[in-house]
Amino acid sequence: MDPCLLPGECGDPLPEPLPGARPPRPRPARPAPGDRLSNAPALRAGVLAFAAARAGRLDVLVLDLTRTRTRTRFMDSQGARLVEDVRHGLPPGVLLRVVARPDGVPYRVLEVTGVRRDVPVHDDLSGALA
Repeated sequence: MDPCLLPGECGDPLPEPLPGARPPRPRPARPAPGDRLSNAPALRAGVLAFAAARAGRLDVLVLDLTRTRTRTRFMDSQGARLVEDVRHGLPPGVLLRVVARPDGVPYRVLEVTGVRRDVPVHDDLSGALA
């Protein structure tokens, strides 16, 4: 699995913020195209590494389940566990938000498993970034 969760992230160090600059906006973390949630351990490790590399500069991490090649048509309890594990593994002070289509399987799985009570789930990326 490619450890880069966002296009252009590989090998590009983030510049240090300028003194007095506004903190960066929330960053969406997307599974790489072709990844399946059945790769949950590798995906969890990638997302947590992404967040750890930005500790102190990241306030909100958005896990976008709508923009994969397969549009995440399948998700089971492993996917719900992935979201919970990411939430618990994030650096202190970093909030997790999820994007999942209301008519999609991930949304229903997060609702049925109760994860949706603990993690805000938004219909689209703009809502999660607001």
